[in-house]
Amino acid sequence: MKTKELIYAALFAALIAVLGMIPPIPLGFIPVPITAQTLGVMLAGSFLGKRMGALSLVIFIILVAIGLPVLTGGRGGIAVLIGPSAGYIFSFPIAAGLIGWYSEKIWSKVRTWKLITINLIFGVLLVSLIGAPIMALITNTSIWAGLVGALAFLPGDIIKAVIAAVITMQLKPISPIEEKAQM
Repeated sequence: MKTKELIYAALFAALIAVLGMIPPIPLGFIPVPITAQTLGVMLAGSFLGKRMGALSLVIFIILVAIGLPVLTGGRGGIAVLIGPSAGYIFSFPIAAGLIGWYSEKIWSKVRTWKLITINLIFGVLLVSLIGAPIMALITNTSIWAGLVGALAFLPGDIIKAVIAAVITMQLKPISPIEEKAQM
């Protein structure tokens, strides 16, 4: 991996940490708050591509694991990675990798609506399908209740998917995916 790629991955890990400074919106009926950090997951995948996007989230999870307060609400440490948010957090590299993979596949004919669709499928649906059942298991509730509770994230996640797609399209000329496509 090139130095430039590592720098991109580290910068996006930092961006996701900065998004964690935006106060969470707690929901009374599930223990996982609404955060802005999934916007960073979608941006990492759609702007950086599969490899660097996933790597940026692995770096982010390592920062959480060593105890840095980079999650929303200033949380960090191993306890968070085995708590109700664990499934959501561990789904981040998978989501960014798949968003990146599909973004790379369509890059020559990329359109905003295509990126929105990719972000909705992998940045919203996949993250919820992994995170909600794990949250339900950890909190000893039914998986169905976890999935229904995750519907509360949907309006905000749709907005984040649109924002990530629009930003990526605006920054397309400087994306690492664009650099690869030019080679």
